[in-house]
Amino acid sequence: MADNQSHQDQPTPENRRHGKDIGLCLCPRCHQISGINETHCIRCQKKLIVRDYASVQKSWALLITAAILLVPANVYPITVIVKQGKTTYDTIFSGIAHLVHSDMLPIAIIVFTASILVPWLKIIGLAIYLTAISFKLPISKRKLMAGFHIIEWIGRWSMLDLFVISITVALVNMGQLLDAKPAPAATAFALVILLTQLAAKVLDTRLLWDRLDKNNDTD
Repeated sequence: MADNQSHQDQPTPENRRHGKDIGLCLCPRCHQISGINETHCIRCQKKLIVRDYASVQKSWALLITAAILLVPANVYPITVIVKQGKTTYDTIFSGIAHLVHSDMLPIAIIVFTASILVPWLKIIGLAIYLTAISFKLPISKRKLMAGFHIIEWIGRWSMLDLFVISITVALVNMGQLLDAKPAPAATAFALVILLTQLAAKVLDTRLLWDRLDKNNDTD
């Protein structure tokens, strides 16, 4: 009897309600709960908005731009090395290949993961997330939110390649004998990382719970 009662008390997709359904709104800055009719947060005076529906378009624009910039970031040289008057241009792929040929496979794997795998996974993951919101795909909300948090977490490791370049440029500077400088692809790669991070930040994730079918709440 008690088990049946506890089972009945558990929330189901049919009886779950959003904050906006009961007249509540969450401040995006300090997370203070306010009334839906309030225009500004009573704690920090931040302007309140129930849902930012334009955030989907903003996130799409940033993500598409990042995907376009990812092409020159991988095709063009990312570093320029001058050694005894001879100039060598390295792309991300050629740098990884050089690490492999130098028997530094663990470092090559780290660079490949941070510089190639992570940016592509972020773009693909965000594209799936935005597509699910835009076209109401029948995908589990819980799985999408878990993937979204993973995307946000791994984003911080995407700057590893630029960090290595900055350290190399700072330490290796011996005039014409040996000199290292960032190439145009470094700027494109930095913009890719920045734009993907912004695409994740500007998106109002509450739209996912509003637009998808309720039957996918517990999948």
